[in-house]
Order: sequence, then structure tokens, then C-alpha cells
Amino acid sequence: MRIFDTSVQKLKYLVLKALIKNEYEHCYDNVYIDIPKEISPGPKAEMRCCIYKERAIVQERIKLALGGNKNNPNVVEVIDIACDECPIGGVFVTPSCRGCIVHRCKEACPKDAIQIIDRKAVIDKSKCIECGKCTQACPYSAIIAQKRPCVTSCKVKAINVDENKKARIDNDKCISCGACVYQCPFGAIVDKSMIMESIDILKKSENNRKYNVYAVIAPSIVSQFKYAKIEQVVTGIRKLGFHQVVEAALGADITLYHEAREWKEKGVLTTSCCPSFVLFVEKNFPDLKKYVSSSVSPMVETAMLIKRTDPTGKVIFIGPCASKKLEYKQEKTKGAIDSVLSFEELQAFLDARDIEVGALEETALDNASFYGRIFAKSGGIAQGVADVAAGMGVEGIKPVAMNGIDECRANLLKLKMGRAAENFFEGMACDGGCLNGALCLNHGPKNVVDVDKYGASAKEKDIENSVKLYKLSLKEEEN
Repeated sequence: MRIFDTSVQKLKYLVLKALIKNEYEHCYDNVYIDIPKEISPGPKAEMRCCIYKERAIVQERIKLALGGNKNNPNVVEVIDIACDECPIGGVFVTPSCRGCIVHRCKEACPKDAIQIIDRKAVIDKSKCIECGKCTQACPYSAIIAQKRPCVTSCKVKAINVDENKKARIDNDKCISCGACVYQCPFGAIVDKSMIMESIDILKKSENNRKYNVYAVIAPSIVSQFKYAKIEQVVTGIRKLGFHQVVEAALGADITLYHEAREWKEKGVLTTSCCPSFVLFVEKNFPDLKKYVSSSVSPMVETAMLIKRTDPTGKVIFIGPCASKKLEYKQEKTKGAIDSVLSFEELQAFLDARDIEVGALEETALDNASFYGRIFAKSGGIAQGVADVAAGMGVEGIKPVAMNGIDECRANLLKLKMGRAAENFFEGMACDGGCLNGALCLNHGPKNVVDVDKYGASAKEKDIENSVKLYKLSLKEEEN
């Protein structure tokens, strides 16, 4: 069964797997020399112009797998040497131009950037503003607007191309969603890994004798490891050295409780569970920050609950999201999360430790309710908060699910202008929600079916027991 969507993900996996294996078995004398040779043995290059360039790129990937540039606060970085195959982009006239006499392209251009020379359209690049009107006007679709995939994928315009034709990320605009990581066809944009940090936490626990290490798993995990049951994946995670596996959906239940109460006080509220969405609001709609829920994310809520009951415990979050690697270090999380792993990194970890997940026994997972589990999909929070609010006697809530940054921008603009019909705004940076996060193993429409089944299988159909557990943990902390 195919595990990854792309060969770029497979390359990242091979690097991570080799580094993890070396951390436990010390199988390489020099990781920067031996691993590139293993991945790109030669003599014929398979991905680039020569094996030497392939190996040089793998060396850069190793650096990012070991944590990347410590001076760059962003969790996403560009590998310059890997970023050299894409055209710069712009508006082009293709050979399909028939030399017609109607010249709709020329008439549509607001900057008079198109001239007809030898009966063919010619674009003056010094005048062209790349508005795309000529591409729409041409009856033969002979004019195309071409942009780099990374530029197209970035909905906040944080990526540009420098004078050396390399992609550059503007950290002041970037929301660390990771869309560019998944969309770059050459794998030149990569997320930093915290895998060594996580391994260090596990090793120093001495098999949970010095302290317990908990894995908090995002609900979208159910759509990822399709070769095994989720209960087998839980067993596999425990075999990596974790004391216990807890659903982040438990924290999602508690978040719903907080947000329903907060909406009752404010009357207008946006969600805060997606750190990329929160960054998007802060950087693009600062006037609307007052509407962002004060609730911490389900990841943090779950970790806080764990640490109230086990103060010396360590918590590692496992999920689909690049921006969680940014969020866990923020001051507002109060150190609740000790490290973050992606689903891609979890797959590499399991394989590096020779754990055959599909052959394992099953470990039950029943920490959360139906509502907490469907947080993974776009619309899940909106559905949950409406039902939970009604159950609490809170009336008048009108939720809207904003699926992806484009929908977030459109709806927040309505809110800013006082034209929004809704009063509760669910914001998800990734199209489809967390189940299509940038660091998922696979992406696609079937993932939502898996999440719905996962939600339906929950023993708890409401958040009552999760809230009771939350309140009990607060009392224990006070005592």
C-alpha cells in the first residue's frame, strides 16, 4: 500500500529514518557523508543533474531534520541549492496564438502592455502588471499566467523570488501553515524537525522511570495510517517508549465548553485552535484580534490536563501541522508541550525502530467524545459549538466554517465591515481542515470519511465527561 502522496515526502522520510536509526544504533560514522551516499548511491543520478548535487541537497535536509537554522524563528526554511528548477513566472504568449484580427487581449490590457507584431501578441514585461485580464480575454487560451507552485500555494503572499531566482519567505507575512512545503515539486521548502528533541525526552525518561512521557495525538491521525487500525497505531506509539497515548480530542471537548461560554459573554467569537489562522488574524486583521477566543488550543488544553495530574510528566504532540511546531514554543502555552512530531516523522520513527504496526495488538482509545474527534475536519468545530451551546442553554449562536485561508479572508472582511450574518467563526488554514494538514502522510477527500467514522465510534456522544475530568483536574491542582 502506498503510504505517501509524493516522492518528496519519501525523500524526507528516508533522511529522518536514517537519523533516527543512527540515534539508537550508531550505524554511521558521519551522518553528513554516509546518509547522502546511502540515499543517492549513484553512479547515475535519479532526481537531479548529478549524484553530487543530490547528495548536497540531502546534507541540507539532514540539517533541517536536526533542527535547522536556530537563528530563524520560522519552522519552515528554503533549501537554496534545491530551489533552481522552476521558471520565475509571469504572463506568456504561447504558440497557440493564431494571429487573429479581433485582438481582445490588447483591448483588455489596462496598461497597454500588449502589442501586435507580425500578427502575433507580444507582451512588454516592463509594463505588464500580471493582472491576468488578457488570459481571460483570449478566445484561444493562448496567453497563460504562470507562477511558481510555492508562490501559488501561499495564500498570504509571503513567498517571493530573489535576484538569484531562489524562493524567499517573508517571516513578517508567513503564518507557518506549511502549504508551500507540501506543494513544492522539488522539495526545496522544508519544515524543521524536532525529532531529536523528542528522542532525547524519551531516552532521558529511562523507560518512564524518571518521568512519564505522554503522546497527545491529533484526531486526524485516524485518516493517515491506512495500513493499520488506529488501535494498532496507538500500540506502536507506546512501543516507541511512551507511557500513555491521549487523544487531543479530549482537549477539543474542553475547548468547546470554553468557547460556548466565551461566546455567551462576547456575542462574537473566532476559534483559536489553528495557530496559522490566529497568526493570519494577527497579521492581516489586527482590529479583529479581540474576537479570537482566549481558549488555548486542544493540543495545549490536553497537555495542561495531563500535567495537572502528573506534574513531572513530559508531553509530545503528534499531528499533521507545521504551525504546531511554532505554537508549542509560544509563551501562551506555558510550557505545556515539550515537543512536536508530525505524522511523517512518526512514520519514520516507527520504521526506524522496526515496529510492524499492522501486526500489532490493539490498544483501546476512548478519551474523547464525538465532537472532539470531528475537530479534525472543516465544519467540525462549528457543528460542535452549536450543539454544545444548545445543550448549555446558550442561544443565538450562528456559526460559519471558514475552509482555508481564502474563505477566512472573505468572512473576516465581512466581519470587519459589519456585514457578517454569522457570529461564530471557525478558522482553518488548511483546505478541508487538519485532515489535510501539510505534514500529513496523505491528502484527499476520503480522509473526511475516516474522521466521521472515528467520531461516530466514540463511546461518549457529548462532552459532559470530558468537562467533569477537566474540573476534577483543577481541584487536584488546587489541593
